[in-house]
Amino acid sequence: MMSAEGITRDVSASGVFFWTTAPSCAPGELISFSVELKRPEGKMRLRCQGDVVRIEPQDGIVGVAVRITESAMEFA
Repeated sequence: MMSAEGITRDVSASGVFFWTTAPSCAPGELISFSVELKRPEGKMRLRCQGDVVRIEPQDGIVGVAVRITESAMEFA
């Protein structure tokens, strides 16, 4: 199991796109990830599993588009 950090560009109810310097994954691969959300009431974390639908290599970083298949919200 690899652990890496990234920066989220887009989030919707059905998917997410993020930039990372981690070794790239392949379309069709199942990954687990979490998105930290900052709110006035405190931080929350969206824990997800999803299928990689697209990767976009660009100047030493990789953009990863994921279709969310499972998710759960929790207080951080």
